[in-house]
Amino acid sequence: MVTFPNAKINLGLSITGKLHNGYHNIESCLYPIPWCDVLEFIPGKKISFSSSGIAIPGEDKDNLVLKAYELLRKDFGLPKLNIHLHKIIPMGAGLGGGSADAAFMLKMLNNEFQLFLDDSVLEDYAAQLGSDCPFFIKNKPAIATGTGTDLEVFDLDLSGMWMLLIKPDVHISTQEAYANVTPKPNEVDLKSLLESKDFTLWREKLVNDFEASIFPNHSALREIKEALYQNGAVYAAMSGSGSTLFGLYTKKPEISPAFEKYTHKLIEL
Repeated sequence: MVTFPNAKINLGLSITGKLHNGYHNIESCLYPIPWCDVLEFIPGKKISFSSSGIAIPGEDKDNLVLKAYELLRKDFGLPKLNIHLHKIIPMGAGLGGGSADAAFMLKMLNNEFQLFLDDSVLEDYAAQLGSDCPFFIKNKPAIATGTGTDLEVFDLDLSGMWMLLIKPDVHISTQEAYANVTPKPNEVDLKSLLESKDFTLWREKLVNDFEASIFPNHSALREIKEALYQNGAVYAAMSGSGSTLFGLYTKKPEISPAFEKYTHKLIEL
């Protein structure tokens, strides 16, 4: 069995509150994009996990794909598998690649072994693996609230547009991302703003709160965002807590030489 876990971006990200356990409440639109890893498994004499492509830090036993498999193996007695992940989506990038890998593993196991688990049950399993994981079960545009696991599928269609994603070699820890964020209620009606597809309004009001916290210490990120606008983007922002930035275009853009030194991907939505 083989599947192709895809990335996501955040359209707007408001930090709306802080919980007593240290977690934060958010409001954001998660939007799936066609930048994909490759995940497959075959029957094996023992359980194994291997990877290729972008090097994955840490030990194999800590990989979310293996943890997803172990969750269902424990409850449903799944057979031993040889699992391989070819990593293409940049990591630590705000694109949800690791979360997608885990969620797609749950879905692939459910289909292959005819577990007949519906989406709500799969989302419960996915939530045990990470706050972004449940989104990738339905894998449709959604408004995320709470700690990011409360999802409402949202009818937003950007097909026909182009997106240029830029991933600089900058690592931003969760601690750093939240360090200078002051939680506050979202002052805009996110759904209405998105539905308007008024990109002038998006540029003014569709804000990622992490940018104000992160840009002062990482000037390259601000410069990339400005360069995306100079390159013709109708809207540009950082995804998640970074460090990927993306620009939305109404027609296929030329890739500025300024972006060539970074990991970048041009996709048609």
